[in-house]
Amino acid sequence: MKRLAMVSAATFLAATMTTHAHAEPPAPSPGTMIMIGGALSDGNSEIYQEIVRRAGGPHARIGVITAASLPPSQDPAAGTPRAANSATNGRFYVDILKRYGAGAARWLPVDLDHPGAGDDPKIAAQAASMTGFVFGGGDQYRLVTALLHGTAHTDSRVLAAIRARFAGGAVVAGTSAGAQIQAGPDMVTGGASYQALRDGSRAGYFDDDTLLAELPAGGFGLFSAGLIDTHFSAYGRLGRAVRLASDTGHQRVFGLDPDTALEVTGTSLRVLGRHGVSVLDLREAVPGVRDGHWSISGVRWSYLTRGAAYDPATWTCRMPPATPRLTPAGRSAASPVQDIFGSSAAGGGGGFRLTRAALDLAGAGASTTVLGLTYETNPVFAVALAKENTFTAWGEGAATGFTDLTVSMYPSPQQP
Repeated sequence: MKRLAMVSAATFLAATMTTHAHAEPPAPSPGTMIMIGGALSDGNSEIYQEIVRRAGGPHARIGVITAASLPPSQDPAAGTPRAANSATNGRFYVDILKRYGAGAARWLPVDLDHPGAGDDPKIAAQAASMTGFVFGGGDQYRLVTALLHGTAHTDSRVLAAIRARFAGGAVVAGTSAGAQIQAGPDMVTGGASYQALRDGSRAGYFDDDTLLAELPAGGFGLFSAGLIDTHFSAYGRLGRAVRLASDTGHQRVFGLDPDTALEVTGTSLRVLGRHGVSVLDLREAVPGVRDGHWSISGVRWSYLTRGAAYDPATWTCRMPPATPRLTPAGRSAASPVQDIFGSSAAGGGGGFRLTRAALDLAGAGASTTVLGLTYETNPVFAVALAKENTFTAWGEGAATGFTDLTVSMYPSPQQP
């Protein structure tokens, strides 16, 4: 994600400090939420049609908010066919929502080029008439800037209208930053897995994309069943998600893969789309120090694919009807897996490496563990995956999922 300006940890700690006591599960959501892990394909009819259907189909009135994008004034390609800013992205979403059957869709001009637009009574009135909202991707901190009141962290008029419509049953959908902003306390604002394991988290917002940072006051707080992370498998974010949850006292994280959505209706959560949603359970996790560095054991990782449902109140998942148990056959679980998080320092191209290793382990009957090693070496961190007593896998091919894979992370003397 692109950064804005550095905000000191001290400033944010003074302005947005909250306690780390997190009540789970949350109360039922009155409206429907559809949170997408980013990179939503134009052809993903399952997700787009569900957004439109929930908003009313031919009677839908959908407000599009693209404040997470660069504003036109900061887009070097503005005014050219290569432009990608809040205005052009707004037009894109309006067009595609109409193509998928929305009766009406309208861009709400709230972005960094329109200071104060979040409190414009005319735009708030437009939002109050909507049956659904779509938040585009980019940088979630731009959404904080555009729709919340600074250090007070109170709603702008437009956000208050959106919150009221959600309470009345409207659908709220978002992709990437547009999903992340729905989080409550300790919303992640940046970071990479290796640096997260090595250095821990900080409160604030920083120019360094590798530094694990979070906002104690969070985002909009419409979703409160756990922390949220996006582009999850593609960017190898399990390490940063676990470290942030451990540091801030959260017991659960939902990691959303690209082109994949978590739909929240009442107390039921359901997976839509191409890949999967990771649920990280830290209730029995034990953080510690090993060889002078942070470590953790006992994290439970479940990977839920299309049609799987999750109940946050009971911490259980339910597979689609007639889904078979996975029959291990012909799949090998190679170990150790190098560059387990797919580090950008290695030149990229490592997306889904950790998730593929987990799925290989799920489908390998003779193997019960896999070890992964980080690309970075000062120190090397190991990621150990283990199939223990409660582990279960189901499905086949791209629909393969699993529950309760045990994860441990610790410094390792083994070099890649």
